[in-house]
Amino acid sequence: MILSSADDVEVVGEADDGARAVAAVRQHTPDVVLMDIRMPEMAGITGTAAVRRLEKPPQVIVLTTFQADEQVMSALRAGAGGFLLKDTPPAEILAAVRLFASGEAMLSPSVTRTLLSHVGDAGTSERRRVATERLATLTDRERQVAVAVGNGASNAEVAAMLFMSEATVKSHVSRLFTKLDATNRVHIAIVVHDADAS
Repeated sequence: MILSSADDVEVVGEADDGARAVAAVRQHTPDVVLMDIRMPEMAGITGTAAVRRLEKPPQVIVLTTFQADEQVMSALRAGAGGFLLKDTPPAEILAAVRLFASGEAMLSPSVTRTLLSHVGDAGTSERRRVATERLATLTDRERQVAVAVGNGASNAEVAAMLFMSEATVKSHVSRLFTKLDATNRVHIAIVVHDADAS
């Protein structure tokens, strides 16, 4: 109802579990998917990973009841670009969908820092090893940008901190997506967090 009430948002499908969500995405090819983390049959994390593996994957926003939930981290690692709490006001849900549809990052710096700081351990030793190896492929400048992004800095903030133009920062961030095998800024933050490089 919230999404359908907006003139510029079209709801093309709904599903009540992860498997049906993946099928609906294949059928309707939406720009953005709101995925509940806890669903029957196929959980939202598995559904998110399956959706993000599609040839032209939509952006995924996961819905949860708790912002520091380990399942949120798992969903972000699976390819979600951000999350919303289920009690988010309707106007903010619409704003998030619009941001994602336009390709913008949705997690605010403060939310990124809060989420990563609440997940106490940096993950398994295997995750740490992989993240450390990925960071080792970066130039010194790329690593500085990755750490700044990992700490929740916007492109403008990174540019000011590192005395670069925003265009140069965007170029570095694009290379980070490739080198770190990341699909969005949240994934860069996760790699930095997993490698304990911040």
